[in-house]
Amino acid sequence: MTSQKFCTCLPGATVWLTGLPSAGKTTIAHELAGRLRAEGRRVEVLDGDEIRSSLSAGLGFSRAERDTHVQRIGLVAEVLGRNGVIALVPVIAPYADSRAAVRERHASSATPYLEVHVATPVDVCRARDVKGLYARQAAGEISCLTGVDDPYEIPDNPDLRIETHQQTAAQSATTLHTVLKERGLA
Repeated sequence: MTSQKFCTCLPGATVWLTGLPSAGKTTIAHELAGRLRAEGRRVEVLDGDEIRSSLSAGLGFSRAERDTHVQRIGLVAEVLGRNGVIALVPVIAPYADSRAAVRERHASSATPYLEVHVATPVDVCRARDVKGLYARQAAGEISCLTGVDDPYEIPDNPDLRIETHQQTAAQSATTLHTVLKERGLA
């Protein structure tokens, strides 16, 4: 059995990727995670859909339930970050006040936090429709789809804004990786 050596000289952090459904958040997170692991970093991808089926099981999509979901993920990410892990969090988090509360939690523990707005136009997301959500919403099968018939509050001042409709996932991950390096986090 071989053991992997991890870099313990750099701090952990949370990188929160917010954006519409099918914007590319999870794809970028996994691309970046592979690069960081290759550099010896401990990394976890906290995918919102996966966490919704476990830690947030039973929650719906009301504003209060979405806020609870975001705060739960924010707590896990902050704990990981303060213990030297880079938590990549591809989660919609549609409300600015909920994202601000997560940022504040990180600030109170001096855990680095970056908010990345994956700024993909809704028409591009609708064309990608990775999970079929836009088609289901158009057919009347679901409602409260973020950015269509439920609000998405665009971040006013994110640490980084990535426009995935103008670059590949690999290029987006490179841009984000560069920012992490500039901040001493990678």
